[in-house]
Amino acid sequence: MSELTELRHYLATRRSVTLPFLTEPGPSAEQLDEIMTLGVRVPDHGKLAPWRLVVYQGDARHKVGEKLAAIRKAQSPDISEELLDMERKQFLPAPVTIGVISTAGPHPKIPDFEQLLSAGCVAFNLFHAANALGFGAHWVTRWFAYDGEAAAMLGAEDGERFVGFVHIGTPEQRLPDRDRPNLSDIVTYWQD
Repeated sequence: MSELTELRHYLATRRSVTLPFLTEPGPSAEQLDEIMTLGVRVPDHGKLAPWRLVVYQGDARHKVGEKLAAIRKAQSPDISEELLDMERKQFLPAPVTIGVISTAGPHPKIPDFEQLLSAGCVAFNLFHAANALGFGAHWVTRWFAYDGEAAAMLGAEDGERFVGFVHIGTPEQRLPDRDRPNLSDIVTYWQD
C-alpha cells in the first residue's frame, strides 16, 4: 500500500468545530446518506451492527430543545430561565445532529464492551465523513445522553444508551489547535 499523504495531513490537523460555530448550510439528503454510509464502516466483530443512528434536523432541533428544557424544569423546578434557554439550544445552531446509540447486548463471544467500542467508532467515523465532505463536526455527550428520561425522548430504547451526538454544519471558523499529549507521557513499551 502506498503512503496516503493527504490522509496523514488530515489526521495531523484534524480539529473539531464546536457547536456554536456550526451553521447552515448542512449536508443535503444525499450527502447525509453518504456521511452515514461512511460512518458505519467500522470494526464490528461478528457483524452485529451494535448501534443505531437517530437524525435530528429542521424543526425537530427546536422541538428537542423544548423537550429537554421541560425535563430539566421538572427535575429542577428552581432552574433559571437562562439555563432553560441553554437547554432549548442544545441542538442549535448546527443544521444536523446524529445521535449514535449503542445497542450492545449479551453475546456468547463478543463482550458488551467491544460492541460499545464499535459504536464509539461510528461516532468518530461520522465526524471524519462529515469533514471529508467539507463540513465541520463536533462529537459530544451531554447530560441527556445519561439521563434515562431524556435519552428515551431522544430515541433510546430499553437497554440502549447514547455514545454521543455528532453535530454537523458549515464551520463559521476553525478554532486553533489545542495542546496534545506528549507521547513520552502516555506511551510505554511492554518488556517481558
